[in-house]
Amino acid sequence: MVVSPSNKLQTGVVDLWYRIAFVFFAIVIFRFGSFITLPGIDVNVLTTFFDDSKNTILDLANVFSGGALHRMSIFALGVMPYISASIILQMLTHIVPSLIALRKEGESGRVKITEYTRILTILFATLQSIGTTYALSNQNINGEQLVIINQVSFIFISTITLVTGTMFLMWLGEQITERGLGNGISLIIFSSIVAGLPTAVSGTYDLYSQGELNPLSLIFIFVIVLAVVFFVVFIERSFRKIPIQYPPRQQGRTMVLPQSNHLPLKLNMSGVIPPIFASAIVLFPATVIKWFSNVSTDTWLGNIVNQLQPGKMVYEFVYVLAIVFFAFFYTSLVFNPKETAENIKKSGGYIQGIRPGEQTAWYIKFIVNRLTAIGAFYLAFVCLVPELLILYFNVPFYFGGTSILIVVVVVMDFMVQIQTHLMSFQYEKLMKRANLTMR
Repeated sequence: MVVSPSNKLQTGVVDLWYRIAFVFFAIVIFRFGSFITLPGIDVNVLTTFFDDSKNTILDLANVFSGGALHRMSIFALGVMPYISASIILQMLTHIVPSLIALRKEGESGRVKITEYTRILTILFATLQSIGTTYALSNQNINGEQLVIINQVSFIFISTITLVTGTMFLMWLGEQITERGLGNGISLIIFSSIVAGLPTAVSGTYDLYSQGELNPLSLIFIFVIVLAVVFFVVFIERSFRKIPIQYPPRQQGRTMVLPQSNHLPLKLNMSGVIPPIFASAIVLFPATVIKWFSNVSTDTWLGNIVNQLQPGKMVYEFVYVLAIVFFAFFYTSLVFNPKETAENIKKSGGYIQGIRPGEQTAWYIKFIVNRLTAIGAFYLAFVCLVPELLILYFNVPFYFGGTSILIVVVVVMDFMVQIQTHLMSFQYEKLMKRANLTMR
């Protein structure tokens, strides 16, 4: 029986809706679990504690957990241990010789690296859970204990619960990737960030209705948000194409004519990793000092803590430097110009006017460094826009630069996945000829 292309497309649309429904159902489960608080915590004291801990690393972690950390729910750690483990393993696969060889083994190597990532995730989640629960059990806010049960019992129960919650989210993300659309972990982080959007919008509208925000300011905020989103989309879709020439060659009895292709180099190769790392590095020292010592603003230590707060000039300067550093550092790990030049040489290609080998590697490295510099300043600009709006224009609607980057990139990837899924059903025969795996 011959199936018409229209019937194949209709089948693809039905399958697409099933996948979208699965993604929605998984996100609902995640959001439901983020409201289940750990046992043994005084919720009122917890709220006071987080109100006193604003502009610390807790705010950053709370954004990626969708408010679960603020409520100390079973998903308080979110997927950050998995993200940290994945980033570290990705870096090590470009440094450690045994992992480099494993990365080059293909699918079997990828499966092994995934196993190592899961083990490292359990280790990170355990360490973070013990550290977090121990710190909370020692908190005394205005003479009231945050933890109202035995300290040892609280640390033991909460550690097991938090580690289990993180592993469940990791499993849920893998299920979304397999049965849904897009990257599951990215969609979980996306839902965590977007969960705070209705509150921010309603808060801005309340200020407008009370007369504290004039219509021009409201329009200004809307235009700035649209402009930043457009700028992020434009840069994330930007590539530098290096033309690659292939000379004529003999294949059997056939002479293959000269061909030309290109090497696409993304403008922002490091993605959202530099802002995340930069925020954590800059906020971590001030957070530790603020937690574990009674710091007075009159002392030199208190002055350091004060200057390393968002909105301060020292913080912004160090933040930008950290973003630029991590952009170059991470790009140097994930992209190897020498290896790329060798692959071009082995395939018989060359860059016109550049000798194959070391000169090609040097030329590619020169272009990558220039692209990385542009991408680093682009990341710094996007991340500083919300800070500058709050600091100089007193804009109440806050949506962090890192959050904007993640939301826009995930939405772009999700739309591409939808288009690819529909095309795979519409052009099934063409995909089979290209030896692409179909679900």
